[in-house]
Amino acid sequence: MPGKRSDVISWDEFFMRVAVAASLRSKDPNTQVGACIAGRDNRILSVGYNGTPVGLDDDEFPWDDSDDPLRDKHSYVIHAEANAILNYRGSLKDMAGARVYVTLFPCQECAKTLVQAGIGEVVYLDDKYDGTVGNKIAKAVFDRCGVSYRKVDIPKIAVQ
Repeated sequence: MPGKRSDVISWDEFFMRVAVAASLRSKDPNTQVGACIAGRDNRILSVGYNGTPVGLDDDEFPWDDSDDPLRDKHSYVIHAEANAILNYRGSLKDMAGARVYVTLFPCQECAKTLVQAGIGEVVYLDDKYDGTVGNKIAKAVFDRCGVSYRKVDIPKIAVQ
């Protein structure tokens, strides 16, 4: 009798692939971000991507950067991490110690939201804003609140 397959993907790769798939739903022309929250038991709790709030027609949405806050996409977009938390339909107690897999290292606002939700670890693909003030604040929030973070290099996955 043959043994079981040994070339299965790791949990890290599995959940990051889900985050990458979620990022493909983003309408943002410049940055598509996906998030997948996995519980301590390696079950998917929720997914999200950066996009507009429900009810805001993304066909009539300003997808550009602008000095005018009323025309700047950043004034309207909900980040992938926040969407993943908001999309969850269970008890937030389930997120205690969970891992979030994100295609882009969280911003300072998402860092605070993830901590408040009880996330215990952040696993990310890309840290393109490394060294910026917001990035330093996000890392300080994680460090001070005991949330670990680590980069994964999964060569089979291309970050968009």
